[in-house]
Amino acid sequence: MTSSAIAQPYPYKPVRILSAEVGGGADLAARVIAQRMALPLGKQVVVENRPGRLIGDLLVKSTPDGYTLLLVSSTILFAPVLEQTGYDPVKDFAPISLVATNPNIVVVHASVAATSIRELIALAKAKPGVLNYGSGGTGSSIHLAVELFKQMAGVDITRIAYKGAGPAMNDLLGGQLQLMFATAGSVMRHVNGGRLRALAVTSAQPSALAPGLPTVAAAGLPGYEMVAIYALAAPLKTPAAIVNQLNQVVVQSLHDAELKERFLVSGMEAQSSATGALAARIKGEVATVAKLVKSAGIRAE
Repeated sequence: MTSSAIAQPYPYKPVRILSAEVGGGADLAARVIAQRMALPLGKQVVVENRPGRLIGDLLVKSTPDGYTLLLVSSTILFAPVLEQTGYDPVKDFAPISLVATNPNIVVVHASVAATSIRELIALAKAKPGVLNYGSGGTGSSIHLAVELFKQMAGVDITRIAYKGAGPAMNDLLGGQLQLMFATAGSVMRHVNGGRLRALAVTSAQPSALAPGLPTVAAAGLPGYEMVAIYALAAPLKTPAAIVNQLNQVVVQSLHDAELKERFLVSGMEAQSSATGALAARIKGEVATVAKLVKSAGIRAE
């Protein structure tokens, strides 16, 4: 790089955001925020999709100059807990800001005799191992949300693993499964249609994605919280001035009413954060999941 290029103020060229496969929640979050960030930055922000959960490796190998960022999903955060990776999200990332959160909705088939979280816990305790739930990949937020619920409530609910959340939802609708912790976008139309019953939302606070629904914590399991998060991070040694500039851009972008609506329509809630708050959240969530994975004997598939 020439000395004249180094002297130019950031950014003097396009910024890229590494993200997971096209079509998933991370890809959607990356594209929504990238489009809006380009305005205040004055440069194009390009989303670059890479397959697999190990794209965190690419971030730590990138030059820490603010031109390569990562859309961090819960999958990326928790992958090192489940398998060997080339990165540690606590030690190797420079957190920029939250972008969005995606809580799960606790739903049961209409035939299940539970209309609240307390009743669901009582039913599970009365019939250990009888109730079953479906989830996609091991280590997904949907899978971990139920396992944390089981551990905190002291109940035995059987997991039925599927290749994806879609097939699991089909079996829940058909009555082969009794319950799921699923995204609002995938279940609310079935709740409104009477085929499923929504009991609570897994976020710490009530969610605009499911108006009127209590949190799991408030409905019978104090302290419970498990949501999928989407955030932006840079390589560890990225200059603090650039990280702070990017934080301000993201925060500014997430104040846009149209952007908030785009996230809501897609089943997410726009949410920003200070860099330090995000770092603390990442550290806390990784520690919680590491403890859960160990105690529940969860292993990568």
